[in-house]
Amino acid sequence: MINQAYKQMLQGKSVIRQLSEFATARGKEIGYENVFDYSLGNPSVPVPKEFNDGLIEMIGSKSSMELHGYSPSVGIPSVKDAIAESLNKRFGMNYTGNHIFPTTGAAGAIAHAVRCVTEPGDEVITFAPFFPEYFPYINGTGACLKVVPANTKDFQINFEKLDEMFNEKVAAVLVNTPNNPSGVVYSAETLTRLADYLNKKQEEYGHDIFLISDEPYREIVFDGIDAPYVSKFYDNTLSCYSYSKSLSLPGERIGYVAANPKCTDAELISAICAQISRGTGHNCPSSMMQYGVANVLDMTSDMAVYEKNMNILYDELTALGFEVVRPGGTFYIFPKALEDDAVAFCNKAKEYDLILVPSDSFGVPGYFRMAYCIDTEKVERSIPMLRKFVKECYGK
Repeated sequence: MINQAYKQMLQGKSVIRQLSEFATARGKEIGYENVFDYSLGNPSVPVPKEFNDGLIEMIGSKSSMELHGYSPSVGIPSVKDAIAESLNKRFGMNYTGNHIFPTTGAAGAIAHAVRCVTEPGDEVITFAPFFPEYFPYINGTGACLKVVPANTKDFQINFEKLDEMFNEKVAAVLVNTPNNPSGVVYSAETLTRLADYLNKKQEEYGHDIFLISDEPYREIVFDGIDAPYVSKFYDNTLSCYSYSKSLSLPGERIGYVAANPKCTDAELISAICAQISRGTGHNCPSSMMQYGVANVLDMTSDMAVYEKNMNILYDELTALGFEVVRPGGTFYIFPKALEDDAVAFCNKAKEYDLILVPSDSFGVPGYFRMAYCIDTEKVERSIPMLRKFVKECYGK
């Protein structure tokens, strides 16, 4: 018989994907250039030239087995060493290659990290607003995701609600900074307070509580903001990274788990992840992609367009009377809708070919997300339609 849990999931298709599909279909009717599609966080800037050049050079110089054969189950040693060295140089850490486990993007990294530090029946806590795919990521492991309500003042952690929800069944806390969908960067003050809290809870309950840090937007920050490296604040941290955003490589599915060298069983994490791969049918990402990113670890795509687009939208939204917490990074902005029902608000926007994502699935009612990883020219052309929508529907 077909697994009923997965069959039921068909009824709960991603709202983001549904809206993206609507935008594509609408584009076939009126031209996609006339659809102002802010639905999907798909990086819009090219990969660095050095990445493509490196792939071309490798194809001419490395053997077929090196490029296309199986990599070791824990990843290619030279790539792991290079990632560790880069992290140490940038963040003052003390990783070795043994602390790095290459994965199929940040999603694959979270899948491994959660299985590594939880048992079925454990709880994992995250904070609204949050990426809705966390539910299948976490609940699919046998653990249970619990969501702390948002602090809508600034979208830093709501510590009062965290304390109300915390109990001895909590095995891990999952954070995402810079945050999808709010664009907010957790401050050093927030992370210090969280680390102090988790250390006290570890002592109180007598067991490890891991901090899983989902950080694919780590390099996309604005206004000179420094995005603190989460693992610097708390020993029992597993960092989950993806090159999808920093190098514009979402389709290549390449990332890693980095185990803080001070965490419990740090020397075993990578090997444990390899065993998790055996049970999930996942093995390391392609050898070519591992070598490819190793050539450009300290580079990023030219992401200046994201800050430019953010400034255009932030200035316009605030001028129109929207309540908006200014993003510190990512390529998302998360304004409060002009009515309590965010779904109704976004459905009205669709009539103006503005494709906005309602906030319900992000765990915060009454808001909407705009993914502004699109050409600036299109952002600018969307502004008159945004003004028309707001005036005609809300009299502003």
